This record gives sequence, C-alpha cells and structure tokens, in this order.
Amino acid sequence: MIFMKVCITCSAGGHLIESFRLLPTVKKYDFFYFTFFVKHLKKTLKKYRVYFTINPKRGPIKFLKVIFDSIKVLLKEKPNVIISTGAGVTVPLCLLGKFFFRTKLIYVECSAQVYKPSYAGRVLYWFADMFFVQWPFLAKVYGKKAVYGGLLI
Repeated sequence: MIFMKVCITCSAGGHLIESFRLLPTVKKYDFFYFTFFVKHLKKTLKKYRVYFTINPKRGPIKFLKVIFDSIKVLLKEKPNVIISTGAGVTVPLCLLGKFFFRTKLIYVECSAQVYKPSYAGRVLYWFADMFFVQWPFLAKVYGKKAVYGGLLI
C-alpha cells in the first residue's frame, strides 16, 4: 500500500460539517485537519489530529498569521493531498502547499454556493487538481474544470 498523508482544511461551522462527509474516503490514509480555533472544536475534533490557526476575517494582519501557521503545518506534516471545503482561511495553506510543496489540491465548493462562486473558490479554481461543486448550475458558472459531484449534506 502506498503511504499518503491528507490535510483537510476548512472553516469552522458548515464547511467543517461538509468535510465530515469526506471522512469515509480519507480515513484509510494518515490525515489531519487545519482550521481556525473555535472553542467547541476542541471537543468536536478531539479524536482527530488538528492544527488550529486564527479566523482571519479578511484582516490583513490576521491573514499573515494564517500564512505563518500554514507554513509551519506544511513543514511538519508534508501532506501529499490537501482537500479544502472552503473558506478564506484555507487559501494560504492550499496555495503554499501547491506551489512550494507540490501537494495535490482538491477543492469542494460549499453547498451554500448555488449560483455564485465563493471567494476561496474563485481563487483556488485556477490551481486545484480537482474542483467539485455541489450544484449543477455552479458547474456552468465556473467552467470546464468544475465537476458537479452532488450534495455532501
């Protein structure tokens, strides 16, 4: 069996819930989470390896902290694949992984995005090795690379 390490990165809340639907696929690999800290997540994610950063809330100084935390995690874990269900907190880790660590990138657009692409989706679409949407209309909005995969939740 080939060893593979997978990073699941997402925001807390609905993005995290959607990532749980991917667990049956990644459980056979060495995987870990990268998300921002919210008090309840310590309990929710206690059975998984998880790295916390801060919620950047589109603040430039906070975003720098997320970049540094992303670099630390990538250097320590060296994942082969990064799977992101969004949102903005995931962008630095995904781009750094893709360009500096040659990590494969799989992006799953949030199910709340029915007609309009998300910020993270608009950025990561161009760099993702696989890009999934959960609504057929959104696949048309994004273009050829987007694959309609059905709803996760």
